Amino acid sequence: MPHITADDGVRLYYEEVGEGTPIVFVHEYAGDHRAWEPQMRHFGRRYRCVSYSARGYPPSDVPNNPDAYSQDRARDDIRDVLDGLGIGEAHVVGLSMGGFATLHFGFQYPDRALSLVVAGCGYGADADKREQFRQETEATAARIASETMAEVGKMYARGPTRVQFLAKDPRGWQEFETQLREHSTLGAANTMRGVQARRPSLYDLVDKMEALTVPTLIVNGDEDEPCLDVGNFMKRKIPSAALAVLPKTGHTMNIEEPAKFNAVVEDFLHTVECGRWSLRDPRSIGGGIITATEEK
Repeated sequence: MPHITADDGVRLYYEEVGEGTPIVFVHEYAGDHRAWEPQMRHFGRRYRCVSYSARGYPPSDVPNNPDAYSQDRARDDIRDVLDGLGIGEAHVVGLSMGGFATLHFGFQYPDRALSLVVAGCGYGADADKREQFRQETEATAARIASETMAEVGKMYARGPTRVQFLAKDPRGWQEFETQLREHSTLGAANTMRGVQARRPSLYDLVDKMEALTVPTLIVNGDEDEPCLDVGNFMKRKIPSAALAVLPKTGHTMNIEEPAKFNAVVEDFLHTVECGRWSLRDPRSIGGGIITATEEK
């Protein structure tokens, strides 16, 4: 099995397909490297596509120490995957937990990112939801540790932003649930406590967002409630960002609506590669509603 070794010694399993400009896919909490199969098949026709399992997700290593899991570590694991594969720059596409890691990668290593796709990113960001999110993540981690991921996965797969997938595509959802329940109990609990529960609120990262000039696409499902407001916020604060919203879609968007997701991402990548992705025109935020603000 192919692995790269992160700079702290943790081995990360990866798969790759295709040739050309690299794309690295970074999965969500409920996924692993397999969650990007529709994208590996589609984009692998024209790009060098890499999908890897985060630490805590077999066949990657599952560190026992909870301190081996953090937002910064998830960010740096993207860098270590690039380094391990000899990739200087890549398009980075992340969903949810992977979207957070992708955004932070852009903040820290902008010279390594050709572009960023930040999808389904926002859980726990709202100030009035921070404590609720902390309590839910801790309770979920404790339940995983005591009942195993094989059991808790049944509940997790039926969350309020995943029932859309179940309703549309029961066979696809069943595959998703089966893979989720195969995750490591230790890895899932440690990831929930170390990455999910402790990451900073996106609303506290305004300075970093305003300085980000890497081409960025924010993608949300319109029924992924925890991400809608913060998606608009990121669009307004990141000068290089655009926002795409998939209709009647929940959190697991890349496998719930693979054709729509792929089309939006592909158009974005082509625009970037043509050199036509620009920063937002300041005249669009000049303060006027229907008339231009007069220049002084």
